[in-house]
Amino acid sequence: MIMGENRLEVIENIRRSAESGEFYNKVEPNDPVLTPEQSRAITDAFVENRKRLTFKIKTAVALTIAKTAARVINRDTVIVGLEKVPGDLGGVIITSNHFGPTENTVIRHLTNKLHRRDLAIISQTTNFAMTGFFGFLMNYADTIPISTDPRYLVRNFLSVLREKLIDRRSAVLLYPEQEMWFNYRKPRPPRGGAYFYAAKLNVPILSCFVEIVDREEDDNDEFKKTRFVLHILDLLVPDPDKPVRENTDALAARDYALKKAAYEAAYGKKLTYDFEPDDIAGWKGSL
Repeated sequence: MIMGENRLEVIENIRRSAESGEFYNKVEPNDPVLTPEQSRAITDAFVENRKRLTFKIKTAVALTIAKTAARVINRDTVIVGLEKVPGDLGGVIITSNHFGPTENTVIRHLTNKLHRRDLAIISQTTNFAMTGFFGFLMNYADTIPISTDPRYLVRNFLSVLREKLIDRRSAVLLYPEQEMWFNYRKPRPPRGGAYFYAAKLNVPILSCFVEIVDREEDDNDEFKKTRFVLHILDLLVPDPDKPVRENTDALAARDYALKKAAYEAAYGKKLTYDFEPDDIAGWKGSL
C-alpha cells in the first residue's frame, strides 16, 4: 500500500540527496518540523506518563494492533538467516534500513517468530506529533522518542534503554539511517547512535537488511506492489576491552559493510549512490 502524496517530489529529493552524499536529509515535503520547546514537551510527557496505568493500558491495546498488523502485512515475508539468532539472546539492538512507514512490521514479524515478548522502537519526536490512528500507534506501541536535547539523551533516554535492554532483556529497533527514504532499496552510511548505545550498555547489535521485491500486480498507476525478504546478517558484539568510541566506530563500519554486501548479493549489482529508477522499489516511472 503506497502511503503519502507527492511521491515524484520525494523521489527527486532522494535522487538529489543520494548523489550529493547528504544521506540524512528529510525527503518528505510535508514532514513536520518541531521547535526545541515542542520536542521537549513530547519527551517530557513520555517520561512523565510512561509508568501510569492509563499509558500501560493504551500500550497493551496498541501492541495488540501492531502485532496483528505485522502478521497481516508480512504474511508472505521471507526471513533468511534465522539460525544466526542465538536461542539465549538477551537484550539486543536491531538495525535495519529505513524505507517506509510500515517497514518496522518486518522486524516485529521477526520478533514474533522468535517468540520474544517485547520490541521497542526508537523514533524521532516529530513522529509523536502525528494524530489519529497512526498517531495512537506511534505514541503507544512501545515506541521511545529520541531528540537532540542533551539533557533528555543523557538522563532519560539512556535510562529507558538500560531498562529495556538490561533489565527486561528486550529487543530495541534503532534506525542508523535516521530519516525514512520512501521505498529506497540501498543501504545508507549509518549514523553512530545505535552503535554508541550498544557499546555504552555492552549489548550486541543484530544486523538486518530488508530486500524489497517487486510483485507483478499494480498498487496504483505509478507503483507495483512489493513484498519483503528480511536478511539476518550477523550478531555484532562490542569488545569489552575497547573504549566506547572505538567500539562505536568498529560496530558501525562492520554493520555498514554487512548491509552493503547484502544489497549487492540481493540485487546483483555494486552499491553506488548514482541514482537509477530501480533504486525505488515498485516504481514504474522515471525522473
